[in-house]
Amino acid sequence: MHSLKTAVVINPASANGKTIKRWPDLAAAFKQEGLSFAHTLTEAPDHATEITRNYLAEGYNLIIAVGGDGTANEVVNGFFSDGKNRHKNAAVAFISTGTGRDLGRTLGTPADVAEAAHHVLTSPQRQIDVGKITYHHQQGADKERYFINIAGLGLDGDTCVRVNRTSKAMGGFVSFLWGTLASLALYKNQKMTITVDDKLICDEPVTVIVAGNGRYFGGGMCVAPNAVIDDGLFDIIILRDLSKLNLLLNLPKVYNGSHLSHPRITSLRGKKIEVRSSGTALLELDGEQAGQAPVDIEIMPGAINLQG
Repeated sequence: MHSLKTAVVINPASANGKTIKRWPDLAAAFKQEGLSFAHTLTEAPDHATEITRNYLAEGYNLIIAVGGDGTANEVVNGFFSDGKNRHKNAAVAFISTGTGRDLGRTLGTPADVAEAAHHVLTSPQRQIDVGKITYHHQQGADKERYFINIAGLGLDGDTCVRVNRTSKAMGGFVSFLWGTLASLALYKNQKMTITVDDKLICDEPVTVIVAGNGRYFGGGMCVAPNAVIDDGLFDIIILRDLSKLNLLLNLPKVYNGSHLSHPRITSLRGKKIEVRSSGTALLELDGEQAGQAPVDIEIMPGAINLQG
């Protein structure tokens, strides 16, 4: 594994600036594992995608993303264009140091950076699924993007906007819980038409719809507890027109993954999802607010090699 030509992409701003403080320890851990690597710090949104593309073009065949879920998303997007992975012989790895660590929870990556380095560098390589999504961008055009963990519409998107405007200094759990509660006070359920694998599933007000490749979002909410990142299917969770009180009462269940038995929650699996909304349904994509409905989502089975 150490023979792979490795580059590390670090988002110094993630976790409210804590990632850059942890970088020296992580770099030392990589060297302790016998890894030689190049590295670059990101400087702006989408910079990680550009850095990744450049490294791949230079023949690097392992890209390690260090930061939050948004950083992981940007690095994954560096592998893909026009619906295809242009670097099938290369692999990606994730050291989750962000506020929420939702992707890290699904992958079982340790929070301690030295343990995470050992885990990533000693685990076997495997192929995992990637989501492809087309959505309406705020600047007025449709945009195609790829995601590794979760895409969500509705209250999730509103919460994402609120959380990302804060410092996140309180940590993932508190930041996302506060964001959820604050958004809930103002949020109005949006009417959505949801089709899964060409079958109409829902045409009514919706609180949240999630397409889960991974299991967690929102700083530790186990929203898609049965999702498997390499089974070729999304776990699709729809919260149908829950009242504010009902959602509050059931919020603890979302953290432990016991919410799927609720009568107004629909859970199913599928490969293709279409969502249309008569209102403004905001989109959350791997922890970042990307755009809004309409969205078209499809799974790309085994589309990228995961190291760790």
